[in-house]
Amino acid sequence: MMGASLEQRLRNLGIEPSPPVTPGANFAATKRVGNLLYVSGQVPVSGGVDQHVGKLGADLSLEEGQAAAQICAINILSQVNQAVGGDFDHVVGCVRLGGFVNAAADFKDHPKVLNGASDLIIAVLGDAGRHTRAAVGCNSLPRGVAVEVDAIFELASR
Repeated sequence: MMGASLEQRLRNLGIEPSPPVTPGANFAATKRVGNLLYVSGQVPVSGGVDQHVGKLGADLSLEEGQAAAQICAINILSQVNQAVGGDFDHVVGCVRLGGFVNAAADFKDHPKVLNGASDLIIAVLGDAGRHTRAAVGCNSLPRGVAVEVDAIFELASR
């Protein structure tokens, strides 16, 4: 899909693009260091509303967790797109995803939850989307959302 915008890539997958969310505190949504773009943690916000609030394994199913992680990935890609000025061809690939899962104490499928984000990144970027990853369970997340995902991308040289 060389030359396809992020919006085209997402729509080809049947996904409606979202505008990037502005951070609500004193930090940057993205920061470029050399050819690496660091993306701050994104939560499952769509249309300005938190989606999938609750704990995996108590309030939410695995499938709901995967849907939450996919929304996080959409928001990550929106931040990347803004950072490259809408020229998605500047994205060389995804280096790493880090995922935090708001989970009940006995929940054990954190990696399966994060597959919702990983699968979307790979669907959008193809082999360039293959990345390293961490999936960590935690007791709570901001506003009680189910998942938060951060990322590192490689960009073309300036």
